[in-house]
Amino acid sequence: MGHKPTAQDVAREAGVSASTVDRVLNNRGGVDAEKERRVFAAARRLRLDRALDPRDARTLRVAAFMQPPANPFHAALAAAFQAQNRGPNPFNIQTRIFHAHAARAAETARRVRAAGAEHDAVIICLPHDDALAPVLEEMAGQGKPVITLATDIRCHGATYIGPDNRRSGRLAGELMGRLLGRDGGEVIVIAGLLAMIGQQERHAGFQAVLAERFPACRIAEVHESREQGDMAGDLAYRALRRNPAIRGIYNQSAGAPQVVDALRRLGRQDDVTFITHELTPDRRALLQSGAIDAVIDQNPALEVEAALRAIAATHCRTDGEPGPAITPVTIYMRENC
Repeated sequence: MGHKPTAQDVAREAGVSASTVDRVLNNRGGVDAEKERRVFAAARRLRLDRALDPRDARTLRVAAFMQPPANPFHAALAAAFQAQNRGPNPFNIQTRIFHAHAARAAETARRVRAAGAEHDAVIICLPHDDALAPVLEEMAGQGKPVITLATDIRCHGATYIGPDNRRSGRLAGELMGRLLGRDGGEVIVIAGLLAMIGQQERHAGFQAVLAERFPACRIAEVHESREQGDMAGDLAYRALRRNPAIRGIYNQSAGAPQVVDALRRLGRQDDVTFITHELTPDRRALLQSGAIDAVIDQNPALEVEAALRAIAATHCRTDGEPGPAITPVTIYMRENC
């Protein structure tokens, strides 16, 4: 029968000193993240019992960057991170939330670099920017986990966690085409920021399905609300005023209540199909009232859980694979919300 593994065995397996193993397994600190990962990986391979419960490890600190909570999706993300911080927390991870404005890309890149130096991992839910991408690539090249959440950023080494946004857009297109019926009609698209790769992909999927299956539906206008709800409402109001032929609105981001208000002011709420994303409390109420026809929800709490699990996996705090990187979406209509 083989002997029970010891810290010395772990040291040989990980290529570190016995004192380093002692510091890691007894949570004494002072060990860099790469060596810590090697020690935990070796201990788990050797089935060293005291290394199998990640709660014994030091707390991993994660920096999560997202838009301010005025955007309802980002408010839901922040709430999900805060719930994870307060919950059972099986991986001993604490997330600090940083709010960043899309128009301040250079400032955001500096803040991400500074936060990355002080945290064990970084999660980003922001638009792609050429100033930010190399900062993330640099972190990933140093072995630090970088998660792009819900919307991707074009950089090497980052791990995307979130829905298949192109497919989400195709779902929206399928719903719009079927709800408008054989006669179709003109549709306006209101994106938040097309610099968000996820929103680019949604628009591409939506456009593709209408072209493939519903030729009577035509995209008349595409707008950006700059993630501002009032602007989304104004864009919808002006478009409906100048074009009575509009029969559908696809709003990808903030502003669902304001769009509904525009429809009501113009008396168009009964003859315009309105589809949007994210089942926030206000959108649920509007869906139940019939003011919104369908909501495609990507479940931010599940995305946060998947992102933290992926980080835990890179630090050898999970058994097996971290789970799927592509998270599901759900279609909600009046009868199932």
